This record gives sequence, C-alpha cells and structure tokens, in this order.
Amino acid sequence: MANVQVVETSLRDGNQCLWSALGVDTAKTLTIAPVMDRVGFKAIDFTTSTHMGVAVRYKKEDPWERIRLMAKAMPNTPLQFLSTGFRFISWETASPEFMGLAFKTLIDNGLRRFALADPMNDADSNVACARMIKAAGGEFVIGALVFTLSPIHDDAHYVARARTLAASPDVDAIYIKDPGGLLTPLRARTLIPAVMEAIGKKPLELHSHCTIGVGEMTYMEAPQWGVSAVQCASGAAADGNSNPPSERVVANLRALGHRIDIDDQALAEVGRYFTRLAEAEDLPAGTPQAFDAAYLHHQLPGGTIGTMRRHLAESRVSHLEGAVIDELGRVRQELGWPIVMTPFAQMLITQAVLNVTSKERYSVIPDEIIRYALEKFGRPNVPIAAEVMNRIESLPRTRELRQEQGMPPLPELRQRIGSQLSDEEFLLRATMPAGQVDAMKHAGPAPRTYDPEMTPVMNLIRQLVTRRDITYISVEKSGFKLELRGEAAPAGAKA
Repeated sequence: MANVQVVETSLRDGNQCLWSALGVDTAKTLTIAPVMDRVGFKAIDFTTSTHMGVAVRYKKEDPWERIRLMAKAMPNTPLQFLSTGFRFISWETASPEFMGLAFKTLIDNGLRRFALADPMNDADSNVACARMIKAAGGEFVIGALVFTLSPIHDDAHYVARARTLAASPDVDAIYIKDPGGLLTPLRARTLIPAVMEAIGKKPLELHSHCTIGVGEMTYMEAPQWGVSAVQCASGAAADGNSNPPSERVVANLRALGHRIDIDDQALAEVGRYFTRLAEAEDLPAGTPQAFDAAYLHHQLPGGTIGTMRRHLAESRVSHLEGAVIDELGRVRQELGWPIVMTPFAQMLITQAVLNVTSKERYSVIPDEIIRYALEKFGRPNVPIAAEVMNRIESLPRTRELRQEQGMPPLPELRQRIGSQLSDEEFLLRATMPAGQVDAMKHAGPAPRTYDPEMTPVMNLIRQLVTRRDITYISVEKSGFKLELRGEAAPAGAKA
C-alpha cells in the first residue's frame, strides 16, 4: 500500500474543462484560498499563460495581481504554472530569452512549481525550460509525458523521453499527463512500470480526465505501480471532461488500503464551494461519464472541448459539432499524429471547422497550420500526408511564413513596446493587443471577495431596480435585508 498525495486542479484545469476558463476570477479564487491551504494538497494547479490572457481579455483583471494575492493567501501550498513549450500567451514561438524573462517574472510574483508539457513531447525542450526555471529561482519542476493514442505513441516512445527528463538535475519529478482521459488501467499496467524503471528514484504523478469514464479507474490502480500523487478537481469543477473528483478518489483509495494525509473537513468545504459557485453563476457541473469508444478517434482534451463549443456558438455553427469532431480525427492523421493538446488542439479544431464549412477540404489553411508544417513548432512525429503538404507548399502565404524571422531580440522588443514598462506589463503588451491591456489597467484592481450565496440575490436586485413600475422592493435572506422605496413613473412614461 502507498502514501498518495493530491494535486488540486479546480482553479485551472477544472475551470478550463467545464467553464471555458471563464468561471473563475480573482475574487472567486481568493475567497476559497485559505480553505484550500488547510487541506494539505501537494500543490494547486493554478494557472497557465492562456489563463493569464483570459484574465486580461474577458475579466479585465491583472493576472500578475491575482498570482501575488493568491501566493500570499496560500503560504503553505505551492502554486503551479503549466507551460506548454516555448510560448507565452500568444501562439507565436517565443525566444529563449523571452521565456527566461517570463519564468523569472512568474517566480518573482509567487509561483513555486512549474509543470512542463511540450506539445511535441520534446523532452530536450522541457529540460531547457527546467534549466531556465531553476536558474531563476523556481523551487520545483515536473516534466510531462503527454499521453495520447496513435500508431507511434507506444511505451518505448514514453520511456525514451522519461529517461531524458529524469537525467536532468533540474527536473524534480515526472508526470503522465493524459489530457484526453485515454489511459486505461490495461495500458497503465505496462506504461507506468516501464516509466518508473526509466526514472529511478524520481517521483511519478498522474493527471487524467473523466471524459470517457476510465480516468478514475486508472487512478485506483496507479499507486500500486508507483504513482505517488494524483491530480483531482473538486465539487462541480470535477467529473465530466474535467479531472476525477477529489473526495471520491480519496475515499476510494483509502478503501483500497492506501494512505492519504489531508484534512477531510477542509477538502469537503472546497468541494462545496465550487458546487455553490457553479449553482450561483449558472455554470455546468461535471457529471460522471459513460465510456465512449468514438472518442478514441478525435481525442479532444477536456479543456479544449469547452473552448471548441464556445467558439462554435460564437460563430453560430454549434450544429456542426459532430461533423467537426469527425473531421478532426482525419486532420490529425494527415498532419502526422500531433498530440491533441494546446496549441495543437486549437489548431486542429480550426482546420477541422474550416474543412467542414468550406466547399473543399484544405481550401483555407490558417497560418498556424502552415507554421506547423514548416516545423516552426518542431518536427512532426511522422511526415505530413503528401497531398496536404503539396497544398500547403503551393500557397503564396507559405513562402512568406518561411521567411519569418520570429520574435525579435529582447532588447529590441522592449524598445519597441516601452523600455520603461515593468516586466509584468511588458510581457502582457508583447503578447496581447494593446487595447485589451489598456482596458484591464483602466478597470483598476479586481474585487477580492465573493459570496456565492449572495450572487443570486444581487442578480435579482439588479433586475428589479431597472423596472419603472415597481415602487417598493424588499429582499430578505438569512443575515441580509434590503428595502428600496421610490416613486412610480408617470403614466405612459417609457422605461
């Protein structure tokens, strides 16, 4: 029997999978922070550069402020930043100097643990990032083996990369990152022991999803093969296409004889908070999923499904979801079996949507797919299908992108954007539209408290005060009473 730790994922992965990364803001985060700090989690999966961009774009909140406040509110639990290769907020491949500055600034603001998940499973790239992080003062680096299903992603593929990660003195642990929830107990019985043998004494964690109903069962068996920590979400932020639910996983692992040393009361309070939050904000709650073999074809990760549905809805083509998912599987094979994770998941979905909505497949090819074909993101696992590559090579845009110089040197970029800017503001302005950053700064500091019990009440009050035919409002709730009196509008007046 094993000692098992828990990494909590609600604020990052649960929020992204079920709520399109829009369900949590600074106030909602800080409100639950003291309770989360009491639980005894190994770490909190807290943010990514994508989530930082969402904070600016949709919430008009400073993501650096959120990191600083959260780090202060949780002194006992490391906050984790997930990095997906040499990119920060934008899709453009960043220079090593730029990534070094990004890592240093994240550390200076309070992030202590870094998860490195290169979308190509490029272990050398992860090692290079780990070296930068440790040089900047980062405490803990965990390197990912991103799990997927394809003809080339066998156990030997992962063992070779595990050895490279484990050999680095800057990588403290390894984790199998299963964004699609594809790792079954049967496959895990060979993969996990093989990886454990390759990494020696370095700890191994497991991150999976409930998308097709197998992730939680794999968690039950993983500790006996050497996994020392599992990554879970809580309350309504768990299940569905999110991560396995923390309370259920803890109870079941204990029932199997494993030891998990956490504060059960605090853990239950965390779960109740995310459930109340979802109810108050009318957000979907994750529910247990049945096995779906068709999912093995497209392998969309949990976080990307929510984003895909939002984009389809914004484009008013939600009815094409099934056709897009079918097309995604074909596109993935033609492009050389890229792992369906950020940024490739978004690129594959975009190409699949274009193929479905256009008269001819690949009649429109986005710049990011062209850059992928030109190996701007690394070399594809296997050559791209000849007919697709020929179409890409025939495009005038391909010739232009082949000549791209990439990100300019850091001093030049600073001079261009503003040499007097703080590192925090410089990194945002270098990767986001200026208008979005300006709007964030104009909005001022974000609220710091949130009460899910009062949210429906305040929404009701906001609706009532817009009515011109009501002269008296009385709202009562346990611990709260509000009375408003006014004058009726003149007859025939417009509201």
